[in-house]
Amino acid sequence: MENIEFARILNETADLMEIAGEDGFRIRSYRNGAVAIEGHPERLEDILSNPDRKVTEIPGIGKGLAFVLGEIGSRGSCEMRDAMLKRFPPVALQFLHIQGLGPKGIALLFERFPTLDSMDGLEKLCREEQLRTLPRMGAKLEEKVLRGIEQYKQRTGRFLLSVAADTAREIEEYLSDLDGIDAITPAGSLRRGKETIGDLDMLVTGPNAAAVLDKVSTHPRVREILVKGANKTSVKMGREGLQVDVRALDSDTFGAAMQYFTGSKEHNVALRQRAVRMGFKLSEYGLFRASDDVRVAGATEEGIYEALGLAWIPPELRENLGEIEMAESRTLPVLVERGQIRGDLHMHTTATDGRATLEEMAIAAREQGYEYIAITDHSKALAMAMGLDERRVVDFAGTVRRINETGDLGIRVLAGLECDILRDGEMDIAWDALAELDIVIGSVHNNMNMEPAAMTDRLLKALECPWLTALGHPTGRLLLHRDPYPFDFDRVVAEAVKRGVWMEINASPERLDLGANLVRTAKAKGAKFLISTDSHHPKSLLNMPYGVATARRGGLTAADVMNTLPVDQFVAALRHGGVQ
Repeated sequence: MENIEFARILNETADLMEIAGEDGFRIRSYRNGAVAIEGHPERLEDILSNPDRKVTEIPGIGKGLAFVLGEIGSRGSCEMRDAMLKRFPPVALQFLHIQGLGPKGIALLFERFPTLDSMDGLEKLCREEQLRTLPRMGAKLEEKVLRGIEQYKQRTGRFLLSVAADTAREIEEYLSDLDGIDAITPAGSLRRGKETIGDLDMLVTGPNAAAVLDKVSTHPRVREILVKGANKTSVKMGREGLQVDVRALDSDTFGAAMQYFTGSKEHNVALRQRAVRMGFKLSEYGLFRASDDVRVAGATEEGIYEALGLAWIPPELRENLGEIEMAESRTLPVLVERGQIRGDLHMHTTATDGRATLEEMAIAAREQGYEYIAITDHSKALAMAMGLDERRVVDFAGTVRRINETGDLGIRVLAGLECDILRDGEMDIAWDALAELDIVIGSVHNNMNMEPAAMTDRLLKALECPWLTALGHPTGRLLLHRDPYPFDFDRVVAEAVKRGVWMEINASPERLDLGANLVRTAKAKGAKFLISTDSHHPKSLLNMPYGVATARRGGLTAADVMNTLPVDQFVAALRHGGVQ
């Protein structure tokens, strides 16, 4: 069992406890434990199986949680979770993903409708207008729940980009001891950097590629074998059942297969239509002349595109959104790359809800090759995260200045804050305290159910703050869990450009906010961007490639991304209020 699965079970248990109205302190301990476990660099299962190790060695894990984790490791559940599932049906966990309900609303549902045991049952209650009869619920909430059910059904069976990437790495490592393998390469949505994945495609080449298909089916996390053939093996892996399709290929068809299985469907249809117009046939086996079926390309993707009169198109752009026309005219953008990112500008420490000290985060960032970082702990509105008040903000700025004077950390540290944007659009910290900082990221963390016009006004008001550097995770979405809050994005981004406020691309795999479509919109309006990880643990700094993939999907170049600048130029841009 991987750490993320331990964390998921702890979070599920906390969710059920919240529905049951259990003690808030105990609920927080489970949630904090989930964060600690998910961010821990070692596999928890390895620690549990070692008689010389104790789970309490992990910061944030006490004896009580250690016992719970031992239960989860041995049987996949724990006493508290079992007790909660006797009180509530398993569908309660699904209901938590429906916007508008919340733990108290779910508890009320089961109290009034004790036989409710499915998502279809909840949908039936809404359509029969029974939900609106409950206290604090009405017709509007009923409509919102119906929309939430539809969105939940659309999300079911999808996985975060990071889950697919981790699984791909896991499979590659598992197969690494096989001889006669030239390459094991992910394709599909993972290669395109799409924010969520339906299934994972992997292509294998080499004289012993067929052996891969046999070994994949014996992976310890395979829970079901769907297909086992001469050229393809399909399995479901892990508790959630991510489908993995592994194909063995000949080297002379590898490029064509890579192009075909990378997609997207829309891009491939447009490319095949172009091939037909030029007298060719394109498939996963190669590009063939229609007149005599002679293959003219197939070993490499570049050969396929060149034969069709196109420059090679980066996978992240293959969505049939004009990339083929740009490839024909040789005007494709030179997309930003991970190696061009010189600093990470959004991270948290033990001063609020992070899991490492400033020094530990700085050292980890330096090991990633960064020139600079910003520490951006929470402001006081997030009381549960021990957010900073004005006095602590000013003290922190002074501390950072002293750290930089010594140069002991070998990396430039910027004094920052993730400052809550309050309901009325005011900043959570007084402007004179914000003035002491190098960088201020303004974020919405609560009151997300406002009407679109009110949310728009809230964000526009926040942009009036002269010390605001960037809007953090600007739409508030949590992938597969919470939809973006609605607002007039065009108006907000236009005002941000006018005031020199940058837009964050939050690289946390649970957010990837802004999404690629809005990145394209913002770029067209002249916006500048930060790509940051929102790390609460050194391990999370490794999430930067997910943010870069999103930026690439949005067509961004290094010139669009402010933290590609060398440290002196970046600091100079900050001093000019973000206006270059």
